[in-house]
This record gives sequence, structure tokens and C-alpha cells, in this order.
Amino acid sequence: MHKVEKIQRAIKGEQLPEVPFSFWTHMPKIDRDPEKIAEATYQLYKEYNLDFIKTMNNGMYAVEDYGTTIDFSEVAEGGVAEVIETPVRCYSDWSKIPELSIDEGVLKRELDHLEKLVEKMNGEAPVVMTIFSPLTTADKLAQGKISDYLKQDQDGLIHQALEKITAATAKLAERAVEMGAAGIYLASQMSSYDKLSEAVYKQYGVPYDLKVLEGAKDGWFNALHAHGENIMFDVLKDYPVEVFNLHAWETLPAVQEGIDFTQKCVLGGIARMDITHNNRNELRHQIYCSILESEGKNLILSPGCGIRHPFEEDTIRFMQKVKHEAEQVLSKKNNNLLTRN
Repeated sequence: MHKVEKIQRAIKGEQLPEVPFSFWTHMPKIDRDPEKIAEATYQLYKEYNLDFIKTMNNGMYAVEDYGTTIDFSEVAEGGVAEVIETPVRCYSDWSKIPELSIDEGVLKRELDHLEKLVEKMNGEAPVVMTIFSPLTTADKLAQGKISDYLKQDQDGLIHQALEKITAATAKLAERAVEMGAAGIYLASQMSSYDKLSEAVYKQYGVPYDLKVLEGAKDGWFNALHAHGENIMFDVLKDYPVEVFNLHAWETLPAVQEGIDFTQKCVLGGIARMDITHNNRNELRHQIYCSILESEGKNLILSPGCGIRHPFEEDTIRFMQKVKHEAEQVLSKKNNNLLTRN
């Protein structure tokens, strides 16, 4: 079965003999070089026979052009990049946030990255582009302290900044689909009760998320990534996307619960840190339960988020072996049920 068709059928909720599978990981030291990261991503796809590709742009690309200074040194050791200098030093600085152009600077660089990857893939499998939600970008500009600034937003300066961030982000999403991406992967890192209240997210998160998704409306494989634990599931579950990605097995809801309540295809089913720590019993259990409980429908099996770099090849091969075994178990159960009937 062609991989595009495979993903499309999974999104439609059809039962497939083989559940689609993919994963993504950081690519330190080359993730700001469009040609190198496109080639490395393509080779990862080929090496593990993945069913779709998510671009693995560096996690700070959305704020590079605002005049930030970023330390990328920990990424190669399994850590994350960190903003160490930002133009936002006090509340009034939000009034100075410009609207970036997608035709120059880092956003153009990332579109070049996408263009090269789509060209290399040549329609073999879907490609989705990682896009950060506007409030996530604002939090990166705030060095993780956006909640403190929101408490001061009596003059609406953060809303003004979010409008400008959103305008560029929506244009980026629209252009990505025009260039051949099947959709976008909208990464929302602030839609957690551990980060903000539901009321605040509905005011500063939801309206801007929806404008970005409107930009990607012509995509057929738009995914929402609800990052982290204690997510605002009831706020997010009805977003206009085809696929819902969450950290299943690390936080609620469970995979089948996510499928039932979103009425969407769930992307996930594997706890990423169990991949990092090579916890094979946990991985087997997660893959088995995700496939059997979903009956192989409305599921694209993957980690809930990007896995740490570096990772063990043997662990990925083990996961693929268990996926095949779980699919065989499900097939036997279905055949036995048909025989009894």
C-alpha cells in the first residue's frame, strides 16, 4: 500500500493490517543547514521505512529572527536549546515585536529546508512541517516566563505582539502546504494546566492557534501536538485538525480515550522516555495496548513527541518487531471472531 494512502486511510478510521508508524528526533549541528537536515531526514525515513515525515526543525527557529541569542550546545547530549538573551526584557518590550517576513531570514531558511525535503521525498510519503503555536513562540521570547507577563497585560501589548507573531506563522503554514507539505504539525507547548489556566489559554492561545490552522486549511494531514503533561484536552479536542498528537502513557488521556473523545486519528501510543531509556517491557506493553485497544483504527503509532538524540537503533527495531507481533495478534482475534460468527 502506498504510504500516502496508508496515512489517509488511518485518518479516515479504516482498519489497516499494518498500523502506520513514524518517529522524529533532533538533528543537532545540522538543523540550521537546509540541505544537510533535509538529507539526514530523508535517510532516517529510508533507514526505518517510516510512513510519514515530520520536519525536525530546531526547537528555537521561530524566535531566531527576533534578535535572540540561543545556546544549542546541549541538544547533541540529549538536552534542549535555551534562549540566553532576548529582546523582551520588560513588559513594554512586547510593543516592539515586529511581524517577520517568511521570504527572508530564518523562516525562509526553514521553507528552503522543507522544499528540499519534499523534493527528496518525491511523493513517497507525506511530509508535515513543524510550526510552533504563537503563544509557544511568545513563551520562548519570554524565556519561559510568559505567564508572568500575561498577568501584567492590562494594555493588551501581548495581544498586539501575538497578532504579529500569528500573522507570520499563518503565512508560514499556508506557504508550507502550497509547497507540498501534507499539512502542519502545530506544536502547542503552553496548553497545559501546569502552565496556564484554561481561561487564560482560551484568551491568549486558542484564537491565535485557530488563525494558524486557517492558514493550513488546504492541508489534509494537519496535526495538533499537545505537548507535555496535564494537557487542556477539553479545550483542544475539537480543534480543526485531522490528527491529535499527545504524550500518551506519560499523561492522560489514554490512546483509545483520545480517539473516542476527539473523533480523530491519534498520533502516539509510545512514551518517548521509555525509548530513551530502552525500557523494552514498557515499550512492548504500550505498543500492544495501543494497537489492540484501538483495533488498529484511527491510530498512527509513534512516540508522543520527538525522541532524544542520540537513540539506540536496536530499540527502534525492537519497537517495529513488537508492532508487527501485535498486529498479528489483532488479526488472529479478528479472524476468530469472524469464525465464531
